[in-house]
Amino acid sequence: MTSQPRTRVLTGITTTGTPHLGNYVGAIRPTVQASRNAHNDGFYFLADYHALIKCDEPARIQRSTLEIAASWIASGLDTDKVTFYRQSDIPEIPELTWLLTCVTGKGLLNRAHAYKAAMDKNHEAGKDTDTDVSAGLFMYPVLMGADILMFKAHKVPVGRDQIQHIEMARDMASSFNHLYGEHFVLPEAVIEESVALLPGLDGRKMSKSYDNTIPLFAPAAQMRKQIAAIVTDSKAPGEPKATEGSALFQIYQAFASAEETATLAKAYADGIGWGDAKQLLFERIDREVAPMREQYQSLINNPAQLDKILLAGADKARQLATPFMRELRHAVGLRALASGTSTRAVKDDKLSLPSFKQYRENDGQFYFKFVDAQGQVLLQSLAFVSPQEAGQTIARLQKEKSTALSELAPVFEPMTPEKHRLVCENLDLL
Repeated sequence: MTSQPRTRVLTGITTTGTPHLGNYVGAIRPTVQASRNAHNDGFYFLADYHALIKCDEPARIQRSTLEIAASWIASGLDTDKVTFYRQSDIPEIPELTWLLTCVTGKGLLNRAHAYKAAMDKNHEAGKDTDTDVSAGLFMYPVLMGADILMFKAHKVPVGRDQIQHIEMARDMASSFNHLYGEHFVLPEAVIEESVALLPGLDGRKMSKSYDNTIPLFAPAAQMRKQIAAIVTDSKAPGEPKATEGSALFQIYQAFASAEETATLAKAYADGIGWGDAKQLLFERIDREVAPMREQYQSLINNPAQLDKILLAGADKARQLATPFMRELRHAVGLRALASGTSTRAVKDDKLSLPSFKQYRENDGQFYFKFVDAQGQVLLQSLAFVSPQEAGQTIARLQKEKSTALSELAPVFEPMTPEKHRLVCENLDLL
């Protein structure tokens, strides 16, 4: 019996601000929890190229990179068990961005939410459509696509506002695969419905854009002061208070157990004073954060140690990125001239090698077939319930060749000995 292929999970955080409680609850904590799943192969990165789109303050980007890296590690991310890297340490990513740019329609990018929002803002202000819209903002989805596709991620945890970017990455991968053969895995967005979206000090979504955040690793005295500033209604002690719509209650719920949350809900109904409720919130958050604060501060005070960790992660990431980029360069024709090919072969290059074709049938299930250079089907899969399962099987065949073919026999339609031989020969050509 063979072990199941591990699911590659990838996520990143843009380095433009100091991590706050909302980042911790919505991204950092679930990321660390997912990284401990033995069935996952975690890729976690600091999106500092993306930061350049939003921020033109070099010191801020550097400081944010330091703080976010320290926050992830202090929160429990084991960098020996995952691939943890800085985006800008992987030169293959901008190179892949260009390859994807060349297969991505401008019309697709025109529909990106961030670009459309910028255009709408300009129209409302009576300005030219593209006023203050950089090419970086317009191309943001392609860079994000490169982040994901470079490492053949199966799952990408995102908020609902980011689903479109995963769909666009799938479109880019499909376009490239159609032109040059099956190279990319089509990623799948993962929406964690249970992850809390924290309100900030003013009741709106906690965001540095609103200046309403509570820094994750602020000193205890500062955190207590900020929690005391959370906006509440004017009800006095002894008056029942509603939990619905209470920013204080929502933040508490994101840290507390179900039993603790129920206890606070009863206290609301019994008329707890806002000062007491805020003290309970501070104590509950500090109980979780305080043990991590010392390590965070130690890392902040030792940036050379963080650099060492990030560069080790980049080396690990490039062990995959460098050969894959070599494969992609060859696929598009960026090859050594000594490996020359005939004019006819250049014209028919995408048919010159066997390839995998992944697709979805009307039954809602996912399949793939392996075809030779002439398009003849050599291997037909049975149904998979998800595209990533099909993609993982393809990836294993590409890597392990005939060994995987024999071990994975139950997921294929029956083959004659002659067909098995042909499949093995064609796998060796990949």
